[in-house]
Amino acid sequence: MTQIISIRFRQSGRTYMFSPDGLDIKKGMHVLVETMHGQEYGEAVTDVREIDDELVTQPLKPVIRIATPSDDTVFEENCRREEEAFVICRDEVEKFGLEMKLINAEYTFDMSKLLIYFVAENRIDFRELVKSLASIFRTRIELRQVGSRDQARTVGGLGICGRVICCASAMNDFQPVSIKMAKTQGFSLSPSKISGTCGRLMCCLKYEQDAYEDAMKRVPPEGSLVETPAGKGIVTEANYLRETVKVSFDTGGETAEIQQFDASEVKNIGRRKKGQGGQTNMSPEEEAELKKITE
Repeated sequence: MTQIISIRFRQSGRTYMFSPDGLDIKKGMHVLVETMHGQEYGEAVTDVREIDDELVTQPLKPVIRIATPSDDTVFEENCRREEEAFVICRDEVEKFGLEMKLINAEYTFDMSKLLIYFVAENRIDFRELVKSLASIFRTRIELRQVGSRDQARTVGGLGICGRVICCASAMNDFQPVSIKMAKTQGFSLSPSKISGTCGRLMCCLKYEQDAYEDAMKRVPPEGSLVETPAGKGIVTEANYLRETVKVSFDTGGETAEIQQFDASEVKNIGRRKKGQGGQTNMSPEEEAELKKITE
């Protein structure tokens, strides 16, 4: 077993593992650590804990020290300088006429490097920009091009659920998300319904997928012929979260009788009817937008 402490930097949802190096670090404390970019100021999101050795990528970098009031003051001052640096960087980008959108500017704790994050449709030649910024700030400059999901993580915001978006609050890494997940979970395939603030498929589709796939083992899909306590019928609606189905019975009248059953009460005795499932009535514009958010 290896002792680790999970540290989060800034407001990013991603956390990193460090060695507590014998320090009594509690959740919520601020600490200084050595990273590949230099010294960084972060927050412990867990107490010191032990995990299996195979889950740790060695060697773990140690925590330098628990942050002092002086360190807190330095970090606050760095944040103020970052705001000023962002404005200057944005003006320089406009001066050089570069087609790039700045997202954020961050100093390392020891001010040894200024990291500038941006998004751009195409590759940008920013060599002259870097030279100009280096002469202004008198420190190392690193420009990083990020994607739309990284942009959302950096900027933050609220999702349709009303909570802070997952990538900026809870996620360590982005997981692949597919249209198949939206179909499985019964979502409308309208891009406005299944895309997040980043313009890509919502990450929360991934969270629910395992539960739906497990429920699908017990719940007959729409169009299935099933045996029920009331006789044989056709499943017209499957609710995978409640594990219930609505079954239509041919009573010989003008309208069919529909009853709801728990999935445990029915037995699937037929295959899905052809032509059911996966059909959508989408405009060409919606289909183009759907293709865009899945690329």
